[in-house]
Amino acid sequence: MARESSLDRLLAEIRSCRVCEAHLPFPPRPILRASRSARVLIIGQAPGMKVQLTGIPWNDPSGDRLRSWMNVTREAFYDEGRIALVPTGFCYPGKGRGGDLPPRPECAPLWHPRLHSELEGVQLTLLVGACAQAYYLGDRGRDSLAETVKAARDYLPRFLPLPHPSPRNLRWFKNHPWFEAEIVPLLRDRLTVVFTNSTRSPHDS
Repeated sequence: MARESSLDRLLAEIRSCRVCEAHLPFPPRPILRASRSARVLIIGQAPGMKVQLTGIPWNDPSGDRLRSWMNVTREAFYDEGRIALVPTGFCYPGKGRGGDLPPRPECAPLWHPRLHSELEGVQLTLLVGACAQAYYLGDRGRDSLAETVKAARDYLPRFLPLPHPSPRNLRWFKNHPWFEAEIVPLLRDRLTVVFTNSTRSPHDS
């Protein structure tokens, strides 16, 4: 119970964070979900505008595509007792010339190590997009996102790198058909392994 309370306190601390407030287009609204019982951790990029407005992570077309890759229902995806949702940057960073700005650099080094110390049940971490992969893989990453994702098996069992499921990446998906053919089945297989000992299948509605 004490350990669970320590996570609750940490989540409250993160949600009240104002470290990069001066750089954000809106008042800070750190968005994440986590529980000590989570088996899977999804590290994304940063909340988009729709997520900023609703406060629900991955509540947009990117989330729909990610859930399709994972072959999980929306209900299962938001079961924080089994899946933790933690972005690289917790607040919407604003718009840039080519889309949303990258995650603020303050978040991950400030909060992620403390979160990992609490999320001891995590068996698989999905690194969604180049920002998450750069932070977690460092020099172990390949020269491009495509090469890193194609080498996904090299990072198992701890990590599984994925492209960002944004609609802006439709051309990437079209130009890399091996992703749907090879990596998506690998992702689903690993999720099945991770949840083998769960009382409910992650595909149950």
